[in-house]
Formats: sequence, structure tokens, C-alpha cells
Amino acid sequence: MFNKLVIIEPINMLNVHVEELNKYAKEVIYYKDIPTNDNEILKRIDDADAVLLSFTSAINAYVLENAKNLKYVGMCCSLYSKESANVDITKAEELGIIVKGIRDYGDEGVAEYIIHELVEFLQGYKEFKWDNIAHEITGLKCGVIGLGTSGTLIARALKFFKADVSYYSRTRKYDVENNEDIKYKDLNTLCSESEAIFLALNKNVLLLQKEQFNLMKGKRILFNTSIGPGFNVEALKEWLKEDNHFFFGDTLATAGDNSIWDLQNTFTINRSAGGKSYQAYVRLGEKVLNNIIEYLK
Repeated sequence: MFNKLVIIEPINMLNVHVEELNKYAKEVIYYKDIPTNDNEILKRIDDADAVLLSFTSAINAYVLENAKNLKYVGMCCSLYSKESANVDITKAEELGIIVKGIRDYGDEGVAEYIIHELVEFLQGYKEFKWDNIAHEITGLKCGVIGLGTSGTLIARALKFFKADVSYYSRTRKYDVENNEDIKYKDLNTLCSESEAIFLALNKNVLLLQKEQFNLMKGKRILFNTSIGPGFNVEALKEWLKEDNHFFFGDTLATAGDNSIWDLQNTFTINRSAGGKSYQAYVRLGEKVLNNIIEYLK
């Protein structure tokens, strides 16, 4: 059991899961606002041996070095790699502090968002639409870039609606190819042949460059649900000068430049499609608690 667990900012955990934290710490303190700087974070941590945070703050080397009692950091947000984490994991390892993050808690909502937006756009339910005549997803040439958990769910959802689905990933997914008839294409071929492209990449992976955008000719749709842009922002701006090129992203950050959302052919719901549902909160809370339980064992 921890002596003191501090939640330094709002986290997307349901009250039932927050209450359960009392089973694993003698004292639990929950701050409901976001700290403004490193010293405020340190003040909140104080003498705690465990800390929880979301994606809206960062725990850097300075904080880790000065939080003398800290033994455990729980990230209530996605941890894909050391490089993309909002905790300095390398420094934590040097100091013997364990950092645990979670993954795959909001992916179902991402697939639902894409199908919702795509159907509205193709069928002409939006004021700005794909064509003068309604279209189904059936037969649409779709390319998914990044076939992790989120990308796989997107590909399966599109396949369910009878789209012609292919994918590019830095590692081939032979089980998906063989069992689900989702074809692998190299990146340039996928960009050249797909009518709609769906980016599902890790943070800070900028895969689409000017070369790829130049291949995306004619009437095209680009969706991005990655954490961050996933492409060269200037190349996207140039691509969007064509009236028949359309860009969708769930959050503002998916464009990499907020001015992009001023364009007529761009669309955002301005909130995370994957992390804001009740079911996502349940999965998040369970994963955070399981990390704590495993650590305390």
C-alpha cells in the first residue's frame, strides 16, 4: 500500500474507480485543476510516494529529481513510447521510479466517429458534401495508415460496410491480411490509389510528406485521429488548396495548425473521439487500477 497518492490534475476516471484508490493508499489527495508550472506540481506531490496524472501536464526530470519520496507514477493516458510520453521515463528509470501508462481504452469510439462523419459526408447530410449525388461506403477505396489497435478497428468497421480496404504499416500484419481480406500496400501506392485515407499513428510520427500528398490527386478524403498531425503541416495546407480535397480530424491538434480549420473543406468536432465516452472512462479506470495492483504485488 502507498503511504500517500496524489492526483495532480483532473483525470478521466469515474468516481467509483477514484474511490477504489483508497484501497491502495493510506491517503489520497485529488486536485481538480491543472497545475501551472513545475513548482506547482512539486508542491502538490509534496511527500507522496505515488502520483497520477493525465495528458494535460508533464512530469519532467526536474520534478522527478526533487520529488524525494516518489516511487510510482501512473499515467491516466496513453503511453506509446518513451519519446512521446509526458513523463521523463528515462530519468525516472535512473532514479528507480516506476512509470506505468495505459493503451487501447478509447479506440472503439474512434471507429464510430469515422463511420459517423464518413456516412454524413458521402450521403450528403452535411451542408458541405462529397458529391451532388449520395454515395454509400460500399466500394469506396479506403487506405488505413497504421494498423495498431485503433487502425485495425477502423479497417474492420470500413470492411463491415463493404469498403475496399487496404493498409500500410511499418510492420506487416499477416494475420489481418489472411483472415480479414485487408490488403497491404506500400505507402506511396496506398496514397495514390485510395479515395479515403485514415491516419492512426503514434504521437510525433509524421508519415505523410509532400511526396505522398502529391500522389493524392482527384477527389480525396483524409481523416486523422492520431495524437498530433501525422504529416507535414505545410504539405497538408498546399493539398487543401484543391476544392475536392477534404480533411477531417476529431481534435484541433490533428491538423497541426489551427488556421487549417478556417478552410471550408476541413471538419472537426473539436474533442477526442476515443477518450470521452462512458465506456472509455470505464476501460481507463480499470487499466489504471490494474497497473497499481500489479505494482504493489
